[in-house]
Formats: sequence, C-alpha cells, structure tokens
Amino acid sequence: MIELTDERIRKYLTPFRCPRPVLHGSGEDGAFDQMAVDIPFVFMHNGLFHMLYTGFDGKGYQSALAVSRDLLHWTHKGVILKRHMDSGRWDRIGGAATWMIKESDSLWDVPRLRKVDGRYWLVYHSYPGTGYESGPAEIGLAWCEDEELLAWHFPEKPVFSWKDGEEWEAGGLYKACIIENQGTWYMFYNAKDKEERWTEQTGMAFSEDLVHWTRCTDNPVLRVDRTAWDERFVSDPCIVKDGSLWINYYFGYGKIYEDGHTHAQEGLALSTDLIRWEKVREPILPNGAPGSIDSGHAHKASVVYYEGVLYHFYCATRPWTEGDPTQAYGEYRTICVAASEPVWEKKEG
Repeated sequence: MIELTDERIRKYLTPFRCPRPVLHGSGEDGAFDQMAVDIPFVFMHNGLFHMLYTGFDGKGYQSALAVSRDLLHWTHKGVILKRHMDSGRWDRIGGAATWMIKESDSLWDVPRLRKVDGRYWLVYHSYPGTGYESGPAEIGLAWCEDEELLAWHFPEKPVFSWKDGEEWEAGGLYKACIIENQGTWYMFYNAKDKEERWTEQTGMAFSEDLVHWTRCTDNPVLRVDRTAWDERFVSDPCIVKDGSLWINYYFGYGKIYEDGHTHAQEGLALSTDLIRWEKVREPILPNGAPGSIDSGHAHKASVVYYEGVLYHFYCATRPWTEGDPTQAYGEYRTICVAASEPVWEKKEG
C-alpha cells in the first residue's frame, strides 16, 4: 500500500479545511433540503461554477443545482430532480444525482460538461421506498438540451440495476460516475450486499453507447480490507485522471476509533488500467476534531483544480447542536471544502 508520505500522492492532497460549510440545507418545512444536503459534484458552465447536489426532506432524495463565482459562496439555482409520488414511475420517490459527463476527465482541467448526441447527461440513483435510502436503489441516466440545465428528461426504466448483478451488489446501488477512455464509457458505482451489517464495495461496467452496460468480470474492482480502516465500505467513487494514471477519491468506513464511533473518511486509490487499484494506506481526509464541522464524517468527494489550487468538496457531518439550521437523525449534514491552500483566508480575510 502507498504511504501518505509518498511523493507521488502529495499533489492530490488537500490538507487545509474551510471551517464553515459552503452549503447547508434550508430547514424550511416541505423544502427538498429541509433536513440535509449531500453528494456534491462541481463543474463550470456558462461562466459560473455549478454544484449538483442532493437534498433530503425525510421522505427521500431530490437533487438541485447551486451556482458560485469563487467556489466558496454558493446560491441555490433550482431543483432539477423532483419527487413524483403519483406517477407510478420507478423513480417516483426522487433520486440522488451524482455525476454529469464531462469534456475531460483530467484532474487538472476545470470540469466542463460534454454533449453526447447533442445532449448533456446526468447519472442518478433512486430508491423504491420512502425514508432514508429505503430499499435497493437502481441507476438512471437523464439528458438535457437546456443550457440552463433545469429541464431534464428522465428514463422510463433504469439503465443499470442490481437485479442483473451479483451477490455483493444485491442490496442495491449507490453513487455512479461515468468516464470515457479510448472510446469506451466506464461507469464506476458502489453497491451493498444484503447482510444486516452490510458491506459496500465499488464495481465497474463498460459501454459503447451509454445504454447497454457490461459488468467487469473482476468486480468488485475496489474492495474492502477487513484489516484496515475501510473494512466495511469502499464507496462513492470520484474518478479523475493524471496523465496515464487514474485516481479514485473514495470514502472508507468500518474501523471503530478511540471515541467509540466509526467515521466515514476520504481515501485515495491509483490505477493504470481502471481494473487493478492500489490504495493509500490511511485516509487522505480524515474526519475532523471534536466540535468541528466534520467531526462525524468527511466523505463523498468532488475535486476541482482552479487557478493553481485543488479544491476537494465533500459531505461533512457532526452531531446536531442547538442553533443548527437543519437536523437529520441527530446529525448536522452539510457540504464543505478542503483545499491545497487556505484560499478562504485570502478571500475573506
């Protein structure tokens, strides 16, 4: 395994954390983000940074866009993936939108959206029941021609399902990301088994047309390590490229720490062929100190390199305290950012 001191990975690290959230839920009754926000995906579009993110209202996930000029201050733009309880659709509960197809998968290029067949494409997963991640989720692929990115068309059926999978993914699917390599589409996703104390691991499928997907015979390509900090979950892949090297910012979970809790934390894995991955031994972005905004979990990455700085957006949780604007099951769940430099000190100082 790779050590945190290894020079190869220093440029991928973001040791400085902004002490405040860049986005949190509204706390408004009936709002899509009444209780929490989650799962950031950040990109540039029409001269503004956009964040695709998920809101939770106690019934399920719905997804939205926010915009920013400086990557630190964000304004809600609109909900793009809504709930349709009376529709009878497979995704009637709503969904968590996690990724849009990009022009370049390079870590060092500012993420911009790519049109395929004249359309922008969005990946999401939807659960069959109401509540928090209730039932086994399936994956859909929506498309949009609207340059404001507000009018999306959603499929009548999933594009990828646990029903066609193996035992390790029989409990349902989670975050997916799609990249392109030498003319082939690769979809990475994490999934869980059906055990009561379940395990989440990361698989991969490939496609020539974004419709028909074939699972990798080596799945799961990124597995848990029963002797390490990620002994239960290796989840939420964020795949980017550095030259001939592929980088996966994932989160791991499982180890019980001295405080008696298990914390989701960001990890890093490297590959030259998208199948065989080498992990960094320890978390690259561990949960924060007691009382900090991410003292519970620091997980679910979106990385953006801009003007010489690497930004690492992530979902942060800590125990709810009086005065917090939202609460979900005793947690204050927000979206935060870490970076290779403390740029907020310069911009806000």
